[in-house]
Amino acid sequence: MLDICLLGTGGMLPLPERYLTAMLARFNGRKLLIDCGEGTQVTMRLLGWGYKTLDIICFTHYHGDHVTGLPGLLLTLNNTGRTEPLTLIGPPGLKRVVEGLTVVCEIGFKLEFIELPYEKQSLQLGDFHITVQPVPHNVKCFAYTIENHRLPKFMVEKAKANKVPQRVWKTLQQGECIEFEGKKYTPDMVLGEPRKGIKVAYSTDCRPTKELQEMIEGADLFICEGMYTDDEYLAQVKKHKHMLASEAARLAQSAGVKELWLTHFSPALVASYINISEVKKIFPNTMAGTDRMTTTIDFEDN
Repeated sequence: MLDICLLGTGGMLPLPERYLTAMLARFNGRKLLIDCGEGTQVTMRLLGWGYKTLDIICFTHYHGDHVTGLPGLLLTLNNTGRTEPLTLIGPPGLKRVVEGLTVVCEIGFKLEFIELPYEKQSLQLGDFHITVQPVPHNVKCFAYTIENHRLPKFMVEKAKANKVPQRVWKTLQQGECIEFEGKKYTPDMVLGEPRKGIKVAYSTDCRPTKELQEMIEGADLFICEGMYTDDEYLAQVKKHKHMLASEAARLAQSAGVKELWLTHFSPALVASYINISEVKKIFPNTMAGTDRMTTTIDFEDN
């Protein structure tokens, strides 16, 4: 099962009821953070999932409302006694930005940088399969999907029919080939049909594109910027390369995602009430994100 929490849902500047942009994912006890706006460490503490098992921080881009929470979070991690490395991922410029932000940080653990070229690509870190897609903003910006893949079911009868020795079952079940007593055995000799994994997509600070739609295709959850819920702001969001809630809804509909959460709201939107009635006419399974809103996504056949 994959747990998802919107730690902060604000854009540009924090409000008393709305921290800045950040999303936390938890799978098998390990955690991944996307963006780290001001106050992220505070809203993480309010959430109560802890800090120690945070392995990865991904940045969409390097505007202040997405990165200025990093120094405080690193110091908090350090105060928990952390010694293991922390992996940071982002577009070009990552190391320079982080080194500038952390001048005030003295930490006792290593930061490992994965500074990615500005192109679509995928990487596997632990249980998280991460895909990045460049999206149009006024600085280099990534959208992300995180996926938790699932191996096919182990088929005892198939293994016996293929005369696979029981001593190698475990290795094959993990998707690895093995040679035993002079014979090579492959996972397809013991595994059934492929099984659907879990997919969550995350995008802020960009305009809709065909490439973004293709990347989020079939996601269980799409978390997307909805800076304004009123279409009268279209010219403004186009100028600054942001997205309306209605545009996010059309993306969700076209890509066949299961659920849409809106986030990265303008400070002009009152935190206590965001009217998405018109947006839900486009994509009914839409929710206006709130700080520390959570969900758990299970594998389909569980």
